[in-house]
Amino acid sequence: MKYYLSSYKFGNKIEELKELIPKNNKIGHINNSRDWVGSDSERANKDQQEEIELLNKIGFKAEPLDLKEYFDKTDELNIKLTSLGGIWVSGGNTFVLRMAMKLSGFDEIFEKLINREDFLYGGYSAGICVLSESLKSIEIVDDSNNFPYKGINEPIYEGLGVFNYSFMPHYDSDHFESEAIGKEIQKCIDNK
Repeated sequence: MKYYLSSYKFGNKIEELKELIPKNNKIGHINNSRDWVGSDSERANKDQQEEIELLNKIGFKAEPLDLKEYFDKTDELNIKLTSLGGIWVSGGNTFVLRMAMKLSGFDEIFEKLINREDFLYGGYSAGICVLSESLKSIEIVDDSNNFPYKGINEPIYEGLGVFNYSFMPHYDSDHFESEAIGKEIQKCIDNK
């Protein structure tokens, strides 16, 4: 698997992203991190459409991939993901995204996708935080007790485990979560 990981949106390495476009340039845009209780679904849909348009503009054939449509349908999601050359995972609430990945069986399928050299995982913010082994380092920024889906009423702190360290997007930037990320980093230092 190849990765393009950004703090916010597409970052400033679009030319490098273009170089990672797989032969099968069809990718799914996962927006489930924006499903949290109290979110603005109209804005989430608008943001997703803008991101899909940019992905298509740079050479992908992007389409929405809503993990809710695959809850308890892991085999169907496996078929869908197998037909794609990659995924783009947007920012939002890391814990909500992780719940959607669990309920759809994405986390199980992901273990096989990692071994595909021709598959791209791209994303930002929550979309990259979920790749860590543990999500405990992101609790100040993202509400771990936001449960928009039936079937899960406890936070999932286990990430996908690709990296044995935590991502801290938006640190020391003009992003509105920068201050909270600074607190997360201090919490990590204090807890070694």
